[in-house]
Amino acid sequence: MRQYRKKARKYFICITLCAAFLFALIFNVRTLQAEENRYRILFISSYSYAWDAVQLQIEGIQEGVPDGTVVDYEFMDTKRVDDETAMDFFYEGLAYRMSQVESYDAIILGDDAALVFAMEHREDLFADVPLIFEGVNDAELAKEAVKDPLICGIVENLSIQNNIDLALQLYPNATRVVGILDDTLTGEAERRNFYSVADQYPNLEFSEINTSQLSTAALKKNLLDLDQNTILIYITMTEDGNSRHYTNREAIEMIAEFSPIPAFRMVEGGIGYGVLGGNIVSMHSSGERAAELAINVIKGKVKIADADLLLESPNIYCIDEQVMLKFGLSKMQFPEGTVFVNHVPSFVEKNREILVPVAVLLVALLTLSIWMTIDNLRRRKLTGELEEARSYLEDASQHDFLTGLPNRSKFMADLEETVGNKMPCTVIMLDIDNFKHINDTYGHTAGDEALQQVANRLKALKTPLLTPYRFAGDEFIVIVKSNVRKITETAAIQCLQVFQKPFKLDGRKYDIGGSVGAASYPTDAQDGEQLIIRADDAMYNVKKNGKNAYAFYGDEKQ
Repeated sequence: MRQYRKKARKYFICITLCAAFLFALIFNVRTLQAEENRYRILFISSYSYAWDAVQLQIEGIQEGVPDGTVVDYEFMDTKRVDDETAMDFFYEGLAYRMSQVESYDAIILGDDAALVFAMEHREDLFADVPLIFEGVNDAELAKEAVKDPLICGIVENLSIQNNIDLALQLYPNATRVVGILDDTLTGEAERRNFYSVADQYPNLEFSEINTSQLSTAALKKNLLDLDQNTILIYITMTEDGNSRHYTNREAIEMIAEFSPIPAFRMVEGGIGYGVLGGNIVSMHSSGERAAELAINVIKGKVKIADADLLLESPNIYCIDEQVMLKFGLSKMQFPEGTVFVNHVPSFVEKNREILVPVAVLLVALLTLSIWMTIDNLRRRKLTGELEEARSYLEDASQHDFLTGLPNRSKFMADLEETVGNKMPCTVIMLDIDNFKHINDTYGHTAGDEALQQVANRLKALKTPLLTPYRFAGDEFIVIVKSNVRKITETAAIQCLQVFQKPFKLDGRKYDIGGSVGAASYPTDAQDGEQLIIRADDAMYNVKKNGKNAYAFYGDEKQ
């Protein structure tokens, strides 16, 4: 018996040792695999994360690297500030941060400014590190960069020609092409590209709206003056002559609001906010391809000196369906394979859940009416239910989902009716000061809470003379059915007092200011569209002079 126990003990020890060895082997293999895939990549963006194209690039980079890869991000933010001081600060901060972390296996550079920066500081910051660029507009800059045996990448080929050809298919009577450009580094590069194709279209006149050289009011007027014989291409707009800076979305919303013609677009970022779209560069694909190239270079599968400069960027046709329908266009007019965003459901699609049971009930009622001569009460009840559903859908289409206020469409209809009947009125426009800071600092949920609380306070002001609306973004607008200064000034003060009490965001109290501008009909404007512009100008006059106040068009700051 003792012999059996000794043998059993030996077998147990042997099995335990084998299991421990096997476990250690598997653990070491997995650890080696994890270490093998633990690459370090730095992405330097020319812009900031708030720029929607950058978000798409980052999403592409994350998809292009294997699990376990460390990707760090640095943002130059040149869309907001692009001067020598800003670059010095960025350089000093980046140099310090790089000195405190492990070295990177590769650097991905997003857009022109990042590539220029990397070339200037090649020796002191990025010596012997592979540099892969993407989203670069300046082909000459890219060709100069790849002379370095450790630099290659993807040129962003914004196809002006493809977009003009598409526009001519849609508008064959067009006589001119207008590009929206600014004086930034990207704008200068794209300006050269824009005018370089002019010789290919001798029947078209090429010109531009240079937003850097126009005041906000002049910019709006230039957009309003565009005619139906014009092909409008939105290329870049980050600033105007009043030193007002625009995000991509803000620029698109202004173009969509004031341009009477559709705006074509050549990059993915911003489609879905009001421009038509066109032959675009996929920023997501650019980021993904740059990341895959970086990983292959790190692994040694590709020698960067042998890598080709990828002159053809990933371009697709992408169209905003809502803008397409707004301008009377159809899907049949666009190339095969076009991607459509913002699909507008048909009446049947939107009301399928209601229409199916209604149709069943109608068939049942029809059958009962044939075989029976009664059931009128049930028929009346069904009719009432349908009317209630119709009223609900109609009411929902005229109100803002987030705030419950009447929406921009309802405001435009009410203003058109008021001005059309020659009734004196005043438009008061409200804008939350530093709303972007609220979103960036406290999150979009806090931003939504702020919008809802402003709306609730405006609802409390509603009277037969005063009606508030949600206009766009963080802008609200009020129609006062009077142009008597005493009445309208009281209304403007009431609107400003909306911001007097603290706001409760995420359970905590915050002071939020607002800017209020007003204009009256027919004193300040002869039609509704001009009245809105005048109120908007008055509001921006307040913003320019310190914010958190009110002003009437033509008056000094109150």
